[in-house]
Amino acid sequence: MQPPRTDAELEARLAEPDDHTVAALAALDGDVIILGAGGKMGPSLARMARRAIHDSRRRVMAVSRFGDDAVAEALRAAGVEVIRADLADPRAVSSLPDAANVLWLAGQKFGTTGDPVATWTHNVVASTHAAERYAGSRIVCFSTGNVYGRVAVQSGGAREQDLLRPDGEYAASCIGRERVFQSVARRTGSPLLLYRLFYANDLRYGVVTEIARKVLSGEAVSLETGFVNVIWQGDANRLALRALGEASIDAAAQPLNVSGAVIPVREIAERIAHHAGTTAHLTGTVLPDALIGNVDALMQRLPYTPMRLDTLCAWVVSWIRGGGRLLAKPTKFEVRDGRF
Repeated sequence: MQPPRTDAELEARLAEPDDHTVAALAALDGDVIILGAGGKMGPSLARMARRAIHDSRRRVMAVSRFGDDAVAEALRAAGVEVIRADLADPRAVSSLPDAANVLWLAGQKFGTTGDPVATWTHNVVASTHAAERYAGSRIVCFSTGNVYGRVAVQSGGAREQDLLRPDGEYAASCIGRERVFQSVARRTGSPLLLYRLFYANDLRYGVVTEIARKVLSGEAVSLETGFVNVIWQGDANRLALRALGEASIDAAAQPLNVSGAVIPVREIAERIAHHAGTTAHLTGTVLPDALIGNVDALMQRLPYTPMRLDTLCAWVVSWIRGGGRLLAKPTKFEVRDGRF
C-alpha cells in the first residue's frame, strides 16, 4: 500500500471505514453528533461516520467553533452537517439538535500550565453542559491515558480498573471530565464509554512523527521516557465509532484504554532510521516508569488489526521527506511532571 502524498490523500485514508465500523453503526439507530469536531481527529472522524452510514436519512453532525473555514467547507462537501457553536456556552449547547449517538471530543491540553482556568472550563465545565444536554443518548467521551499517571514499565501498562494517580492539572481536569459524564450517566441511566486514548498518530503529528523529525535532522532522541503506546489515527477513528455500541450503564465497563501495544522508543527511532537510510542518535537511560496503557480489554471488546508500526514509520519518513505539512501540536509524550 503506497503512502499518502498529499493532505487530501491522507484525509481520505484517515476517514476510510472498515466493515466492522459499517456494521457497528448499522446496528444502532439514530443520528450521530460529534462535539468538538474541529480539532485533530474530529474532521476525519466525521467524514468516516458519514461514509459508514449508508442510510442518507440519518444525520451526521459536526459541532465546533470552526476557526478554519476550509475545514468546515470540506465537511459540508463530504455530506456532514456543520454546526458552529461554542461548547463552553450553555445556551449554545442547549440549542443543539437531538442525537441518539454522541461523541465528545472537546477539551484542552496545551496551555494548561499558563491558563489552568481555561483548561478546567473546557475539560469540566463544558462537559457538564454536554452531559446534561445529551442525557439518555449513547455517549463516547474522549479521555486520555494521562488520568493514570506514570506506571512501572514492567507492569505492562495501566489497566482500566487501576487507581487513577494524575500528574498535574491537565490530567486532574480530565478525571473531572470523566466524573461529570459518569455522574450524569448514573443519574439518568445513559449508556457511556470513556475512551482513554493513548497517542493517536497521523503523519502530520504524533509520537512517531516527532521522533522522525529528530532522526531525520540528526538530533538526539532521548530514551528517558523509553516506552509509549501508538495508534494510527484511522484505527482510532474506527474504534471510536464502534465504541458507541459498547456504551454501557455499567460503571465497571465504562473506561476503555484505546491504543496499540506498548512499544520501546528505541525501536521506533531505529525503524525510522532504517527507512531513512540513516542512523538514530540515542541518548539517556531508560527510566523504569512511563505513561503507558494495557490494551487487553480493547482487544477483547473491540478486536481489530492495527496498522503495523513498520508501515507507519515508513509512511512518516516518506511524508516528511516529501515536504508534507506538519502540525505544531506536539504530544509532549516525554513530559514527566504533568506540566503542559
